[in-house]
Amino acid sequence: MKSTIRTFVAVEINRAVRDRAGELIEQLRAAPADVKWVDVHNLHLTLKFLGEVPAREISRVCKAVEQGAAKVEPFELEVCGAGAFPSAARPRTLWLGTGSGEQGMIALHDHVEAALAKLGFRKEHRRFHPHLTLGRVRRDGPAVAELGQLVKARADFHAGQVKVNQVVVFSSQLQPTGPVYEALVRAKLGGKC
Repeated sequence: MKSTIRTFVAVEINRAVRDRAGELIEQLRAAPADVKWVDVHNLHLTLKFLGEVPAREISRVCKAVEQGAAKVEPFELEVCGAGAFPSAARPRTLWLGTGSGEQGMIALHDHVEAALAKLGFRKEHRRFHPHLTLGRVRRDGPAVAELGQLVKARADFHAGQVKVNQVVVFSSQLQPTGPVYEALVRAKLGGKC
């Protein structure tokens, strides 16, 4: 058994939203920018990336996430709006944002993060911005500006709704073909699914 496990906490999305996000990725691929696109089956809403966690601590991490998730009632989340960090004019990370229900995601993040902070995981200093990461620009070039224009033109893209009723603690194994995620625990919101 490995001594550490690359770990993150996320909300899964349903197939309909995943398919729509895949359509958006295909539209953005029209720009010949050098982008590492996320495999559609790996799309998720990250709450917290924990990095390499000692294997002996995983059960404590799972328990903390369960405690944090229990403090938030299930809610509906709208997934919509293409965007980029730091901006569409200078895209580095391409994403699909959230609309109605966003405050529920922020509350969920805050409760999970507070529970994990008790275990020594550092809190983020920047404001949490719920999003699905679609891809990361690998290299600057003339096509990046074109990509930014495509992102701006899809600011009102609508991918659908997600029923958020659980949080998942995932392990992530990096492979040459991309990461492989495995659910370690599924924590129910509000103590029920």
